[in-house]
Amino acid sequence: MRIIGGALGGRRLLAPPGMTTRPTADRVRQALFNILGGRSLGQPGRLPADAGVLDLFAGSGALGLEALSRGAARAVFVEEDPGALRVLRDNLHDLDLLSRAQVLPLSIDRAMDRLLSRKDATFPMAVSFIFADPPYREGRLPALLSRLGAPGCPLLSDDTVVVVEHARVKGLPGPGPEYGALLRDDERCYGQTALSFYARSVTSADG
Repeated sequence: MRIIGGALGGRRLLAPPGMTTRPTADRVRQALFNILGGRSLGQPGRLPADAGVLDLFAGSGALGLEALSRGAARAVFVEEDPGALRVLRDNLHDLDLLSRAQVLPLSIDRAMDRLLSRKDATFPMAVSFIFADPPYREGRLPALLSRLGAPGCPLLSDDTVVVVEHARVKGLPGPGPEYGALLRDDERCYGQTALSFYARSVTSADG
């Protein structure tokens, strides 16, 4: 596994052992960041220099690390598995990215409680990109997306893009098309992997 593009393109990444985590495939990451760069800057693969990134279910940190390599200013990683945390911190150290990153060693529920609290200074402003890549079989995405789409969510701005990775299941759309203020506006499939993209609806009650 490696960083695909940007300033750190080609650098190797450590991956957690075993089957607890499932790193996003290189070709899926490449496609994802081409899409995000096109949406935000009109430059596939490049991210805004002031972008803040939230990498949920971070595992090795591959998505957030890729974002930092491609120009994002800061990333917050949420991961609770001890083995994955060791690998994530080693990757941040090896890539000299510790000063641009924060690791929250918490469960997703506790991390969201903290991040959604207006008293928390982790993200004093809305973030640009939120990545969520939970274990496919655990069904955590609907509850997570509902919390992000709740009225007044402090993590969202009109420009925030939420990306969820999920299994492509024939006959099913994956995560639903709308969660409160969040509306799915794009979906791409790569083999058995799907990426769903969400943005805040212009007609949402809190917009």
